[in-house]
Amino acid sequence: MRTSPALRAAALAAAVTVLLPLTACSQSGNKEGPDGPQGSPLAANAAEASGSGDLASQKLTWTPCPAPSTAQGGGKAPSPLPGGTRWECASMRVPLDYAKPKGETIQLALIRARAKNQDQRIGSLVFNFGGPGASGVATLPAFGTAYDKLRARYDLVSFDPRGVGRSDGVECETDKQLDARYEADGTPDTSAEVDAFVKDTKTYAQACEKNSGKQLPHVGTTDAARDMDLMRQVLGDKKLHYFGISYGTELGGVYAHLFPKNVGRSVLDAVVDPTQDTEQASLGQAKGFQLALDNFTKDCAERGDACKLPGSTSKEVEQGISEQLDRLEKKPIQGIGDRKLTQTLAITGVAAALYSKQTWPLLEQGLDEADGGNGGLLLALADSLNGRSDSGRYDNSMAANAAVNCADSKQRFTVDQTKAKLPEFRSASKIFGDYLGWSLMSCTGWPVQGAWDTPDVSAPGSAPILVIGNTGDPATPYAGAKAMTDALGKGVGVEMTYEGQGHGAYNSGNACVQKAVGGYLLDGKVPAAGTVCK
Repeated sequence: MRTSPALRAAALAAAVTVLLPLTACSQSGNKEGPDGPQGSPLAANAAEASGSGDLASQKLTWTPCPAPSTAQGGGKAPSPLPGGTRWECASMRVPLDYAKPKGETIQLALIRARAKNQDQRIGSLVFNFGGPGASGVATLPAFGTAYDKLRARYDLVSFDPRGVGRSDGVECETDKQLDARYEADGTPDTSAEVDAFVKDTKTYAQACEKNSGKQLPHVGTTDAARDMDLMRQVLGDKKLHYFGISYGTELGGVYAHLFPKNVGRSVLDAVVDPTQDTEQASLGQAKGFQLALDNFTKDCAERGDACKLPGSTSKEVEQGISEQLDRLEKKPIQGIGDRKLTQTLAITGVAAALYSKQTWPLLEQGLDEADGGNGGLLLALADSLNGRSDSGRYDNSMAANAAVNCADSKQRFTVDQTKAKLPEFRSASKIFGDYLGWSLMSCTGWPVQGAWDTPDVSAPGSAPILVIGNTGDPATPYAGAKAMTDALGKGVGVEMTYEGQGHGAYNSGNACVQKAVGGYLLDGKVPAAGTVCK
């Protein structure tokens, strides 16, 4: 079977966080970011660099958007929004290295849809859909109608962060090499399998250095935050009005720390916990995906014979999935064309479907078909998360994800350190524990040192930032919202809860969430702290 546009769209909605360690965040009490304490000369210099010279006064040329490039995911040029508003694209120059603001520049790809009511226009609302590695230029029009209410008073704007898509996108391995990489065993059990895993990790890092070595030191979150402040100025906005999703919440927090006085109306949805390092965040993800799987298997068991999967209780349904994955480790099955569904690809496919309750039926169908020997649907789900199109081309989302994560996080794990962590990961999740445990080694051997153990998101003096946590979020567990609220500081973070399933709250369509977000962004009405939407 072919990967359908619907599956690819489902992944884009979810795609914003992937089954790799989340970018490291800020530990409690650590007030030293990569630019020193807030208010320090280094932080001041960073602010000056972002608004330096000719780059801040550059004029953007907006033209009709072309079809997305392969690195952005491919497909057709974006269709007009309801009412006929067309998407426009432009390029913005930014310094490759902010330590050399007058040196070499790179181009960032931008997209916008202009506000409906220009007389009441507030400014631009800048979106980051996370990953890191998601192309905002491809993602915003794919889900533009979901945000169209906000276009009443904002130009909707997004961008490919540096290293992503058309913004000097990071390149690592070829499509053929990536097929082999994703089919390989991501949960090694024997010495030979461990050796192969370590070799693959090293080979991938070397390919990234060979093909994108110049970019790798300059794709971190701090660089992206500085880019956003330059973008704010070039767009003509006094304040940055911002909507960050998943990793985009961390980027928003880092921006608020560096430029608190420039923060406008901001919303952080599907919140990364800014008190966890890479290990803690990965373990949190294992628990989060396990929670989502528990909710899926409980729903299946409660539907009885209407559910296609064997088992009369949640535990029995999960046991059946576990046994199915064990069989795939020993013997992969037919997937799509001449490609096989391996255990690792199946785990990726299961995770992809858990990002949204809307894709639970696909997960049920995929597991049922795989039990009968047809792994096509689970493989298509895995492809959607790995960024593989139905033509066999990969976007650069996973390469960019690795590059940003490894530019940010200092943590590098040895085989022995990883093995020592596995029991805790397995305890957190029988299905996902090994995979997320071994993924701790994703940055081992990376050619660039990480910037921090965890960044600082404290933002004294910032305008209020609405922080929304989803109790059933698998990829950015609910506790992250409170942690982000506390880390932003008193009077800045305003926590709100959505009692739902899936990754994120606003795109769930929940009327209560959308009313609260719209009330703040459009009318400046900050929801009461502790607001709960069901």
